[in-house]
Amino acid sequence: MDEIDLRILAALQESFPLVERPFMELAESLGIEEDELIRRVSRLKELGLIRRIGPILDLRRLGMIGVLVAMKVSPEDADIVSSVVNEYDEVSHNYLRPNDSGYNLWFTISAPAERVDEIISEIRSRTGRKMLVLPTIKIFKIGVKFDII
Repeated sequence: MDEIDLRILAALQESFPLVERPFMELAESLGIEEDELIRRVSRLKELGLIRRIGPILDLRRLGMIGVLVAMKVSPEDADIVSSVVNEYDEVSHNYLRPNDSGYNLWFTISAPAERVDEIISEIRSRTGRKMLVLPTIKIFKIGVKFDII
């Protein structure tokens, strides 16, 4: 990875031009050719440095809600329970975070309210686990930009 790659990553985390030729416009702002930019972005994606290029949606405007869910799961059962949670496309991510409360498997669900209730009910039924469901009340910040150059 060189200085141009770092400048590309910095530019892409800021925004993506909504124009007829977005890669051309971005390439021009970086002082490189469009083909070089596309080749470099493809390589950065293959390397896992770029996971995706896409919008951050306002779920509430789409008629959806978001919830953060926590479960108490023993370390021995974590893989089994997380595999159940991972079956739902509406779950964006989950992770283990041990703490004193015992709630250690955390995940988020984003969907219409009825579907969120359905998913929670199914996961509770399938895992037999106690769940703590925390609905999103207010969004204070979304997105993060890393100081990479």
